[in-house]
Amino acid sequence: MTDGNLTEGERDVVQAVDRRDVDFIRLQFTDILGTVKNVSIPASQLEKAFTEGIYFDGSSIEGFVRIQESDMRLDPDPETFAVLPWHSRGESASARLICDVIDTSTGEPFAGDPRHVLRRAIERAEEMGYTLNAGPEPEFFVFENDEDGGVTTRTHDAGGYFDLAPKDLASDLRREIIFTLEEMGFEVEAAHHEVAEGQHEIDFKYADALTTADNIATFRSVVRAVSEMNDLHATFMPKPIPRINGSGMHTHLSLFGRDGENAFHDADDEFDLSDTARSFLAGILEHAPALTAVCNPIVNSYKRLVPGYEAPVYVAWSDVNRSALVRKPAARRPAASRIELRSPDPSCNPYLALAAMLHAGLDGIERDLDAPGPVRENIYEFDEATRAERGVETLPANLREAVDALEADEVVMAALGEHVGEKFVEAKRAEYEDYKADVSDWELDRYLETF
Repeated sequence: MTDGNLTEGERDVVQAVDRRDVDFIRLQFTDILGTVKNVSIPASQLEKAFTEGIYFDGSSIEGFVRIQESDMRLDPDPETFAVLPWHSRGESASARLICDVIDTSTGEPFAGDPRHVLRRAIERAEEMGYTLNAGPEPEFFVFENDEDGGVTTRTHDAGGYFDLAPKDLASDLRREIIFTLEEMGFEVEAAHHEVAEGQHEIDFKYADALTTADNIATFRSVVRAVSEMNDLHATFMPKPIPRINGSGMHTHLSLFGRDGENAFHDADDEFDLSDTARSFLAGILEHAPALTAVCNPIVNSYKRLVPGYEAPVYVAWSDVNRSALVRKPAARRPAASRIELRSPDPSCNPYLALAAMLHAGLDGIERDLDAPGPVRENIYEFDEATRAERGVETLPANLREAVDALEADEVVMAALGEHVGEKFVEAKRAEYEDYKADVSDWELDRYLETF
Protein backbone atom coordinates (compact mmCIF):
# COMPACT_ATOMS: atom_id res chain seq x y z
CA MET A 1 0.00 0.00 0.00
CA THR A 2 1.51 3.29 -1.02
CA ASP A 3 0.52 6.84 -0.35
CA GLY A 4 0.03 7.31 -4.10
CA ASN A 5 -3.10 5.14 -4.01
CA LEU A 6 -4.86 7.58 -1.68
CA THR A 7 -6.99 10.60 -2.50
CA GLU A 8 -5.90 14.00 -1.22
CA GLY A 9 -8.45 13.82 1.59
CA GLU A 10 -7.29 10.36 2.61
CA ARG A 11 -3.66 11.47 2.62
CA ASP A 12 -4.62 14.39 4.87
CA VAL A 13 -6.18 11.94 7.33
CA VAL A 14 -3.13 9.66 7.32
CA GLN A 15 -0.88 12.65 7.99
CA ALA A 16 -3.15 13.87 10.79
CA VAL A 17 -3.09 10.43 12.40
CA ASP A 18 0.72 10.46 12.35
CA ARG A 19 0.97 14.06 13.54
CA ARG A 20 -1.41 13.56 16.47
CA ASP A 21 -0.03 10.18 17.58
CA VAL A 22 -3.29 8.35 16.93
CA ASP A 23 -2.82 4.63 17.50
CA PHE A 24 -6.36 3.28 16.96
CA ILE A 25 -9.12 4.21 14.49
CA ARG A 26 -12.77 3.48 15.17
CA LEU A 27 -14.64 2.79 11.93
CA GLN A 28 -18.20 3.80 12.75
CA PHE A 29 -21.57 3.02 11.15
CA THR A 30 -25.16 2.57 12.34
CA ASP A 31 -27.66 -0.26 12.14
CA ILE A 32 -31.23 0.24 10.99
CA LEU A 33 -32.38 1.16 14.49
CA GLY A 34 -29.75 3.91 14.73
CA THR A 35 -27.41 2.16 17.16
CA VAL A 36 -23.80 3.18 16.54
CA LYS A 37 -21.50 0.27 15.76
CA ASN A 38 -17.77 0.37 15.27
CA VAL A 39 -14.80 -1.73 14.26
CA SER A 40 -11.41 -0.70 15.68
CA ILE A 41 -8.24 -0.98 13.63
CA PRO A 42 -4.64 -0.01 14.49
CA ALA A 43 -3.42 3.13 12.77
CA SER A 44 -1.03 0.99 10.72
CA GLN A 45 -4.04 -0.42 8.84
CA LEU A 46 -5.54 2.96 7.92
CA GLU A 47 -4.19 3.12 4.37
CA LYS A 48 -5.48 -0.39 3.73
CA ALA A 49 -8.90 0.65 5.09
CA PHE A 50 -8.99 3.52 2.59
CA THR A 51 -7.84 1.50 -0.43
CA GLU A 52 -9.44 -1.90 0.24
CA GLY A 53 -12.05 -1.31 2.93
CA ILE A 54 -12.51 -3.34 6.10
CA TYR A 55 -14.67 -6.48 5.98
CA PHE A 56 -17.10 -7.54 8.69
CA ASP A 57 -19.97 -9.97 9.35
CA GLY A 58 -23.20 -8.16 8.47
CA SER A 59 -25.41 -10.96 9.84
CA SER A 60 -24.54 -9.81 13.37
CA ILE A 61 -26.01 -6.33 12.79
CA GLU A 62 -29.70 -5.56 13.39
CA GLY A 63 -31.61 -5.51 10.11
CA PHE A 64 -28.62 -6.05 7.82
CA VAL A 65 -28.45 -9.48 6.13
CA ARG A 66 -28.97 -13.20 6.70
CA ILE A 67 -26.11 -15.46 7.74
CA GLN A 68 -25.68 -16.88 4.20
CA GLU A 69 -25.09 -13.40 2.76
CA SER A 70 -23.12 -11.85 5.58
CA ASP A 71 -19.95 -10.33 4.12
CA MET A 72 -20.02 -6.54 4.24
CA ARG A 73 -17.30 -3.93 3.70
CA LEU A 74 -16.74 -0.61 5.44
CA ASP A 75 -15.46 2.27 3.31
CA PRO A 76 -14.26 5.14 5.56
CA ASP A 77 -15.32 8.67 4.62
CA PRO A 78 -12.24 10.90 5.11
CA GLU A 79 -14.46 13.96 5.56
CA THR A 80 -15.64 12.53 8.89
CA PHE A 81 -12.24 12.14 10.56
CA ALA A 82 -12.13 13.36 14.15
CA VAL A 83 -9.86 12.63 17.10
CA LEU A 84 -11.82 11.43 20.14
CA PRO A 85 -10.89 13.89 22.90
CA TRP A 86 -11.76 11.51 25.74
CA HIS A 87 -9.25 9.03 24.28
CA SER A 88 -6.55 11.67 23.81
CA ARG A 89 -5.54 12.53 27.33
CA GLY A 90 -2.46 10.29 27.46
CA GLU A 91 0.55 9.74 25.23
CA SER A 92 -1.53 8.42 22.32
CA ALA A 93 -4.99 9.03 20.92
CA SER A 94 -7.91 7.35 19.17
CA ALA A 95 -9.86 8.75 16.24
CA ARG A 96 -13.15 8.15 14.46
CA LEU A 97 -14.12 7.74 10.80
CA ILE A 98 -17.74 7.28 9.74
CA CYS A 99 -18.12 4.66 7.04
CA ASP A 100 -20.38 3.73 4.16
CA VAL A 101 -21.36 0.06 4.04
CA ILE A 102 -20.71 -1.82 0.79
CA ASP A 103 -22.38 -5.06 -0.35
CA THR A 104 -19.42 -7.24 -1.29
CA SER A 105 -21.51 -9.42 -3.62
CA THR A 106 -22.17 -6.47 -5.92
CA GLY A 107 -19.57 -3.88 -4.95
CA GLU A 108 -22.43 -1.39 -4.64
CA PRO A 109 -23.63 0.56 -1.59
CA PHE A 110 -25.57 -1.73 0.72
CA ALA A 111 -29.32 -1.05 0.50
CA GLY A 112 -29.64 -1.60 4.26
CA ASP A 113 -27.10 1.08 5.20
CA PRO A 114 -28.99 4.04 6.73
CA ARG A 115 -26.31 6.42 5.46
CA HIS A 116 -26.98 5.16 1.93
CA VAL A 117 -30.72 5.70 2.43
CA LEU A 118 -30.01 9.36 3.20
CA ARG A 119 -27.59 9.65 0.29
CA ARG A 120 -30.38 8.49 -2.06
CA ALA A 121 -32.70 11.17 -0.68
CA ILE A 122 -30.00 13.81 -1.14
CA GLU A 123 -29.48 12.69 -4.75
CA ARG A 124 -33.21 13.02 -5.42
CA ALA A 125 -33.15 16.56 -4.04
CA GLU A 126 -30.10 17.42 -6.15
CA GLU A 127 -31.86 16.14 -9.28
CA MET A 128 -34.67 18.60 -8.46
CA GLY A 129 -32.12 21.38 -7.94
CA TYR A 130 -32.10 21.49 -4.14
CA THR A 131 -29.81 20.94 -1.17
CA LEU A 132 -31.35 20.30 2.25
CA ASN A 133 -29.94 22.07 5.30
CA ALA A 134 -31.00 20.78 8.70
CA GLY A 135 -30.49 22.08 12.22
CA PRO A 136 -31.43 19.77 15.12
CA GLU A 137 -32.16 20.69 18.74
CA PRO A 138 -31.51 17.46 20.67
CA GLU A 139 -32.57 17.21 24.31
CA PHE A 140 -31.43 14.68 26.88
CA PHE A 141 -31.65 13.78 30.57
CA VAL A 142 -28.72 13.28 32.95
CA PHE A 143 -29.17 10.87 35.86
CA GLU A 144 -27.06 9.78 38.80
CA ASN A 145 -25.69 6.27 39.09
CA ASP A 146 -26.21 4.21 42.23
CA GLU A 147 -23.41 3.05 44.52
CA ASP A 148 -22.79 0.02 42.31
CA GLY A 149 -22.61 2.08 39.14
CA GLY A 150 -26.10 1.12 38.00
CA VAL A 151 -28.38 3.60 36.25
CA THR A 152 -31.09 5.35 38.25
CA THR A 153 -33.70 7.98 37.39
CA ARG A 154 -32.45 10.35 40.09
CA THR A 155 -31.84 13.57 38.20
CA HIS A 156 -28.42 15.15 38.49
CA ASP A 157 -29.88 18.57 39.33
CA ALA A 158 -33.11 20.34 40.26
CA GLY A 159 -32.86 23.15 37.73
CA GLY A 160 -35.56 24.41 35.40
CA TYR A 161 -35.76 26.18 32.05
CA PHE A 162 -32.66 28.36 31.50
CA ASP A 163 -31.70 28.05 35.19
CA LEU A 164 -28.11 28.72 36.27
CA ALA A 165 -26.05 27.29 39.14
CA PRO A 166 -26.46 26.49 41.99
CA LYS A 167 -29.75 24.82 40.97
CA ASP A 168 -28.32 23.82 37.60
CA LEU A 169 -25.55 21.52 38.84
CA ALA A 170 -24.99 20.23 35.32
CA SER A 171 -23.62 23.50 33.95
CA ASP A 172 -20.07 22.19 34.37
CA LEU A 173 -21.05 18.98 32.62
CA ARG A 174 -22.61 20.90 29.72
CA ARG A 175 -19.46 23.00 29.44
CA GLU A 176 -17.30 19.87 29.27
CA ILE A 177 -19.58 18.38 26.60
CA ILE A 178 -19.39 21.60 24.57
CA PHE A 179 -15.60 21.76 24.76
CA THR A 180 -15.43 18.13 23.63
CA LEU A 181 -17.77 18.77 20.72
CA GLU A 182 -15.77 21.80 19.67
CA GLU A 183 -12.58 19.74 19.73
CA MET A 184 -14.31 17.44 17.26
CA GLY A 185 -15.21 20.30 14.91
CA PHE A 186 -18.73 21.18 16.07
CA GLU A 187 -19.91 24.78 16.10
CA VAL A 188 -22.13 24.88 19.19
CA GLU A 189 -24.66 27.71 19.01
CA ALA A 190 -26.48 27.42 22.33
CA ALA A 191 -26.79 25.26 25.42
CA HIS A 192 -29.19 25.52 28.33
CA HIS A 193 -31.14 23.69 30.97
CA GLU A 194 -34.52 22.53 29.72
CA VAL A 195 -37.92 22.59 31.44
CA ALA A 196 -37.66 19.33 33.38
CA GLU A 197 -35.24 18.58 36.21
CA GLY A 198 -32.10 16.95 34.86
CA GLN A 199 -33.00 17.84 31.25
CA HIS A 200 -30.70 19.72 28.87
CA GLU A 201 -30.44 20.95 25.31
CA ILE A 202 -27.34 21.67 23.24
CA ASP A 203 -27.83 23.11 19.75
CA PHE A 204 -25.16 22.97 17.07
CA LYS A 205 -25.03 24.81 13.76
CA TYR A 206 -27.12 23.60 10.85
CA ALA A 207 -25.41 21.81 7.99
CA ASP A 208 -26.24 19.76 4.92
CA ALA A 209 -28.36 16.68 5.62
CA LEU A 210 -25.56 14.07 5.61
CA THR A 211 -23.28 16.13 7.85
CA THR A 212 -26.18 16.79 10.21
CA ALA A 213 -27.03 13.09 10.50
CA ASP A 214 -23.36 12.28 11.15
CA ASN A 215 -23.27 15.06 13.75
CA ILE A 216 -26.35 13.76 15.57
CA ALA A 217 -24.84 10.28 15.84
CA THR A 218 -21.57 11.78 17.08
CA PHE A 219 -23.36 14.13 19.49
CA ARG A 220 -25.14 11.27 21.21
CA SER A 221 -21.87 9.38 21.63
CA VAL A 222 -20.09 12.43 23.05
CA VAL A 223 -22.85 13.25 25.55
CA ARG A 224 -22.90 9.69 26.84
CA ALA A 225 -19.12 9.39 27.00
CA VAL A 226 -18.56 12.67 28.87
CA SER A 227 -21.39 11.89 31.28
CA GLU A 228 -19.96 8.45 31.97
CA MET A 229 -16.55 9.96 32.74
CA ASN A 230 -18.34 12.04 35.38
CA ASP A 231 -20.03 8.95 36.89
CA LEU A 232 -23.37 10.02 35.41
CA HIS A 233 -25.71 8.53 32.84
CA ALA A 234 -27.09 10.55 29.93
CA THR A 235 -30.11 9.20 28.06
CA PHE A 236 -31.87 10.17 24.85
CA MET A 237 -34.90 8.10 25.83
CA PRO A 238 -37.83 10.40 24.99
CA LYS A 239 -39.77 10.02 28.27
CA PRO A 240 -37.72 8.49 31.10
CA ILE A 241 -39.81 10.12 33.88
CA PRO A 242 -43.62 10.09 33.80
CA ARG A 243 -45.75 13.23 33.95
CA ILE A 244 -43.04 15.71 33.09
CA ASN A 245 -41.82 17.01 29.74
CA GLY A 246 -40.03 14.51 27.52
CA SER A 247 -37.00 15.01 25.29
CA GLY A 248 -37.52 16.04 21.70
CA MET A 249 -35.28 16.83 18.78
CA HIS A 250 -36.96 19.71 16.96
CA THR A 251 -35.47 19.84 13.47
CA HIS A 252 -35.17 22.99 11.36
CA LEU A 253 -35.36 22.40 7.60
CA SER A 254 -34.63 24.57 4.56
CA LEU A 255 -33.86 23.99 0.89
CA PHE A 256 -31.25 25.91 -1.06
CA GLY A 257 -31.24 26.09 -4.86
CA ARG A 258 -28.39 25.68 -7.32
CA ASP A 259 -27.87 29.45 -7.16
CA GLY A 260 -27.05 29.19 -3.46
CA GLU A 261 -30.17 31.11 -2.46
CA ASN A 262 -32.69 29.96 0.13
CA ALA A 263 -35.57 28.43 -1.86
CA PHE A 264 -37.87 28.81 1.17
CA HIS A 265 -37.67 32.61 1.32
CA ASP A 266 -40.12 35.05 -0.25
CA ALA A 267 -39.99 38.60 1.12
CA ASP A 268 -43.40 39.40 -0.38
CA ASP A 269 -45.18 36.62 1.50
CA GLU A 270 -46.92 37.32 4.81
CA PHE A 271 -44.83 34.62 6.50
CA ASP A 272 -41.72 35.02 4.30
CA LEU A 273 -42.45 31.58 2.83
CA SER A 274 -42.06 30.88 -0.87
CA ASP A 275 -44.39 28.64 -2.88
CA THR A 276 -41.64 26.01 -2.71
CA ALA A 277 -41.60 26.23 1.07
CA ARG A 278 -45.39 25.95 1.27
CA SER A 279 -45.43 22.87 -0.95
CA PHE A 280 -42.60 21.28 1.06
CA LEU A 281 -44.54 22.07 4.24
CA ALA A 282 -47.70 20.55 2.75
CA GLY A 283 -45.76 17.37 1.98
CA ILE A 284 -44.54 17.17 5.57
CA LEU A 285 -48.09 17.58 6.89
CA GLU A 286 -49.57 15.04 4.47
CA HIS A 287 -47.01 12.39 5.35
CA ALA A 288 -46.87 13.25 9.07
CA PRO A 289 -48.42 9.97 10.33
CA ALA A 290 -45.87 7.86 8.44
CA LEU A 291 -43.01 10.19 9.40
CA THR A 292 -43.95 9.62 13.03
CA ALA A 293 -42.96 5.95 12.83
CA VAL A 294 -39.47 6.95 11.66
CA CYS A 295 -38.99 10.09 13.76
CA ASN A 296 -40.56 8.60 16.91
CA PRO A 297 -39.50 4.98 16.55
CA ILE A 298 -39.83 3.39 19.99
CA VAL A 299 -42.73 2.53 22.28
CA ASN A 300 -41.61 5.17 24.76
CA SER A 301 -41.79 7.91 22.08
CA TYR A 302 -45.57 7.98 22.45
CA LYS A 303 -45.38 8.71 26.17
CA ARG A 304 -43.90 12.06 25.09
CA LEU A 305 -46.44 12.69 22.32
CA VAL A 306 -49.40 13.45 24.59
CA PRO A 307 -51.17 16.78 25.15
CA GLY A 308 -50.07 18.89 28.08
CA TYR A 309 -46.30 18.49 27.97
CA GLU A 310 -45.36 20.87 25.13
CA ALA A 311 -44.93 18.06 22.61
CA PRO A 312 -46.80 18.42 19.29
CA VAL A 313 -49.59 15.94 18.60
CA TYR A 314 -51.69 17.91 16.10
CA VAL A 315 -51.02 18.03 12.36
CA ALA A 316 -50.97 21.75 11.66
CA TRP A 317 -48.50 24.60 11.32
CA SER A 318 -48.18 28.01 12.92
CA ASP A 319 -45.92 31.02 13.12
CA VAL A 320 -46.91 32.15 16.62
CA ASN A 321 -47.41 29.13 18.85
CA ARG A 322 -45.72 25.86 19.61
CA SER A 323 -48.74 23.57 19.88
CA ALA A 324 -48.60 22.79 16.15
CA LEU A 325 -46.54 20.06 14.53
CA VAL A 326 -44.64 22.55 12.36
CA ARG A 327 -43.55 26.03 13.39
CA LYS A 328 -42.38 28.85 11.14
CA PRO A 329 -39.63 30.54 13.17
CA ALA A 330 -38.96 34.23 12.75
CA ALA A 331 -36.08 34.93 10.35
CA ARG A 332 -34.04 38.11 10.39
CA ARG A 333 -32.38 37.40 7.05
CA PRO A 334 -33.40 35.52 3.88
CA ALA A 335 -30.90 32.69 4.42
CA ALA A 336 -32.55 31.89 7.76
CA SER A 337 -36.07 31.22 6.38
CA ARG A 338 -36.98 27.70 7.41
CA ILE A 339 -39.61 25.47 8.96
CA GLU A 340 -39.27 23.59 12.25
CA LEU A 341 -40.64 20.06 12.57
CA ARG A 342 -41.25 19.62 16.30
CA SER A 343 -42.25 15.96 16.56
CA PRO A 344 -38.93 14.07 16.18
CA ASP A 345 -37.24 12.75 19.29
CA PRO A 346 -33.57 11.88 19.82
CA SER A 347 -34.12 8.12 19.82
CA CYS A 348 -34.59 8.17 16.04
CA ASN A 349 -32.08 7.02 13.48
CA PRO A 350 -30.99 10.44 12.13
CA TYR A 351 -30.18 9.12 8.65
CA LEU A 352 -33.59 7.53 8.19
CA ALA A 353 -35.45 10.44 9.81
CA LEU A 354 -33.85 13.09 7.59
CA ALA A 355 -34.30 10.92 4.50
CA ALA A 356 -38.00 10.48 5.28
CA MET A 357 -38.50 14.20 5.97
CA LEU A 358 -36.74 15.13 2.73
CA HIS A 359 -38.74 12.71 0.59
CA ALA A 360 -42.00 13.87 2.18
CA GLY A 361 -41.22 17.51 1.49
CA LEU A 362 -40.01 16.85 -2.06
CA ASP A 363 -43.23 14.93 -2.74
CA GLY A 364 -45.13 18.07 -1.78
CA ILE A 365 -43.05 20.10 -4.25
CA GLU A 366 -43.39 17.57 -7.08
CA ARG A 367 -47.17 17.44 -6.65
CA ASP A 368 -47.41 21.21 -6.12
CA LEU A 369 -49.34 20.72 -2.89
CA ASP A 370 -50.76 23.81 -1.19
CA ALA A 371 -50.29 24.08 2.55
CA PRO A 372 -53.35 24.92 4.64
CA GLY A 373 -53.48 28.21 6.50
CA PRO A 374 -51.68 28.48 9.85
CA VAL A 375 -53.45 27.75 13.12
CA ARG A 376 -52.57 30.66 15.34
CA GLU A 377 -54.63 29.65 18.38
CA ASN A 378 -53.48 27.20 21.04
CA ILE A 379 -54.58 23.86 19.59
CA TYR A 380 -54.28 22.21 23.01
CA GLU A 381 -57.38 24.20 23.97
CA PHE A 382 -59.45 22.94 21.01
CA ASP A 383 -62.08 20.30 21.71
CA GLU A 384 -62.55 17.41 19.29
CA ALA A 385 -65.35 19.16 17.39
CA THR A 386 -63.25 22.29 16.86
CA ARG A 387 -60.30 20.25 15.63
CA ALA A 388 -62.56 18.43 13.18
CA GLU A 389 -64.04 21.72 11.98
CA ARG A 390 -60.55 23.17 11.43
CA GLY A 391 -59.29 20.00 9.73
CA VAL A 392 -56.63 19.36 12.39
CA GLU A 393 -55.67 15.70 12.49
CA THR A 394 -53.87 13.96 15.36
CA LEU A 395 -50.59 12.06 15.14
CA PRO A 396 -50.63 8.29 15.76
CA ALA A 397 -51.22 7.51 19.43
CA ASN A 398 -48.82 4.61 19.66
CA LEU A 399 -46.11 2.75 17.76
CA ARG A 400 -48.54 0.27 16.22
CA GLU A 401 -50.67 3.04 14.70
CA ALA A 402 -47.55 4.80 13.43
CA VAL A 403 -46.19 1.65 11.77
CA ASP A 404 -49.60 1.04 10.17
CA ALA A 405 -49.44 4.57 8.74
CA LEU A 406 -45.88 3.98 7.53
CA GLU A 407 -46.77 0.77 5.69
CA ALA A 408 -49.68 2.54 4.00
CA ASP A 409 -47.53 5.48 2.84
CA GLU A 410 -45.82 4.66 -0.47
CA VAL A 411 -43.67 7.81 -0.44
CA VAL A 412 -42.09 7.29 2.98
CA MET A 413 -41.69 3.55 2.44
CA ALA A 414 -39.93 4.32 -0.85
CA ALA A 415 -37.72 6.78 1.02
CA LEU A 416 -36.53 3.95 3.26
CA GLY A 417 -36.16 1.53 0.39
CA GLU A 418 -37.44 -2.03 0.18
CA HIS A 419 -34.76 -3.57 2.43
CA VAL A 420 -34.81 -0.98 5.21
CA GLY A 421 -38.58 -0.51 5.04
CA GLU A 422 -39.24 -4.23 5.46
CA LYS A 423 -36.69 -4.71 8.25
CA PHE A 424 -37.74 -1.54 10.07
CA VAL A 425 -41.44 -2.46 10.06
CA GLU A 426 -40.61 -6.00 11.16
CA ALA A 427 -38.51 -4.77 14.08
CA LYS A 428 -41.03 -2.17 15.21
CA ARG A 429 -43.99 -4.56 15.09
CA ALA A 430 -42.01 -7.05 17.19
CA GLU A 431 -41.17 -4.28 19.66
CA TYR A 432 -44.82 -3.30 20.05
CA GLU A 433 -45.96 -6.92 20.45
CA ASP A 434 -43.34 -7.42 23.16
CA TYR A 435 -44.55 -4.26 24.89
CA LYS A 436 -48.18 -5.43 24.78
CA ALA A 437 -47.23 -8.72 26.41
CA ASP A 438 -45.53 -7.03 29.37
CA VAL A 439 -47.12 -5.89 32.64
CA SER A 440 -46.03 -2.46 33.87
CA ASP A 441 -45.47 -1.20 37.40
CA TRP A 442 -48.39 1.19 36.82
CA GLU A 443 -50.73 -1.76 36.29
CA LEU A 444 -49.43 -3.57 39.36
CA ASP A 445 -49.77 -0.46 41.54
CA ARG A 446 -53.30 0.22 40.28
CA TYR A 447 -54.83 -3.24 40.10
CA LEU A 448 -52.93 -5.84 42.13
CA GLU A 449 -54.61 -5.09 45.45
CA THR A 450 -57.88 -3.80 44.00
CA PHE A 451 -58.95 -6.89 42.08
